[in-house]
Amino acid sequence: MTTLTAFILAAILLVLLVLAILLWPFWRRPKSSAAVDRRTANLEIFRDQLRELENDHRQGLLAEADFEQAKSELQRRLLDDVQPQAKTSPATGGRKTALVLLVVIPLAAVAGYAMLGNPQSFDPVQTQARVTPQQIEEMLGKLVEKLKKNPDDVKGWVMLARSYKVMGRYAESAEAYSHGGALVDGDPSLLADYAEVLGQANGGKLDGKPTELIAQALKIDPNEPQALFVAGAAATDRLDFPAVADYWGRLLLQLEPGSEEAKSLQAAVDKAREIVGQKGGQTVSKVAEAVTEAVAEAISGEVSLSGKLAAQAKPEDLLFVFARADEGPRMPLAVMRVRVSDLPLTFRFDDSMALPGGKKISEFKTVSIEARVAKAGMAQSSSGDLFGSIKSVKPGSQNVRVVIDQIQP
Repeated sequence: MTTLTAFILAAILLVLLVLAILLWPFWRRPKSSAAVDRRTANLEIFRDQLRELENDHRQGLLAEADFEQAKSELQRRLLDDVQPQAKTSPATGGRKTALVLLVVIPLAAVAGYAMLGNPQSFDPVQTQARVTPQQIEEMLGKLVEKLKKNPDDVKGWVMLARSYKVMGRYAESAEAYSHGGALVDGDPSLLADYAEVLGQANGGKLDGKPTELIAQALKIDPNEPQALFVAGAAATDRLDFPAVADYWGRLLLQLEPGSEEAKSLQAAVDKAREIVGQKGGQTVSKVAEAVTEAVAEAISGEVSLSGKLAAQAKPEDLLFVFARADEGPRMPLAVMRVRVSDLPLTFRFDDSMALPGGKKISEFKTVSIEARVAKAGMAQSSSGDLFGSIKSVKPGSQNVRVVIDQIQP
């Protein structure tokens, strides 16, 4: 049950309780002494039955609609049982007052909350935006202290590892993963994540322990997406292009056809297959040289969203990351399209990601990297977009940091 749903249910119950207390004196009619005992007994039966209904509702035995229907039926029977034989003007006036209050009180409550309340407080994005870095550090500190007292809590270690990864603290994330024990060893996605943060902590190198973890992950699930991606990256580092084509080719089958991610990965797979099939006297060493040179021209880094703009971005908003020449055509040299929910985002641009008919990153001395949250859902900039950029980035640069901290006028 969401926070908003729980609040609404609690508010409805409180309103019903207040209405019952306030309206009962107005609704009640003068009773004859002969009928008092019978009506009192009926009222007690009604209360017992109502308690049973509420208990069944709390335990999930009655759906909300069934509960309200049964409750209304019970109330109707009660009114029929206690209906007095004689009508009096005070009772009629009391019922009119009761009906007025029945309408006015809920409406007044809703209007008051609309004017004085804060409905946005139930928006998860708004709630998350109020969590400051200091509060995050405090929560992490409490988790660390808890794990010191209970070092066998493998779920806690995995939670800590993921938290450190989101914050870009890869070495600490890898250390936390090392305490994950059987939980990590048996989960291919956690093994792939562990391998990735180990590589990040080691300057992007995936040989050694990360490669062993990936092999273990793919043994459990040969088609685990993150494991296939990291395996392909590791194969690229060691110039094993048949393996690159194999790993990323299998990953490609799991992506949405025609998506930006699929297009980028397809280009990389085609390049790897081209290298594998190259002929005409070019030696393997020359091919390796060319690929090494291309890899050396790649630009990599991370995109993050400034805390002051976090409340203005929704998780489902589109996020575009562009590489453009500082001096030259405005047409992007490479582009990525993801969602705000993917932030912080690790990116990598190289010549294999060049757009059809476009130029390559290696053709320019410096480029600009721009990240843009497209509020209108289009790659073209529009008023209200959130963006950040960095200029004069040389091809081959690593650990480039782009912070989205501005609003398009």
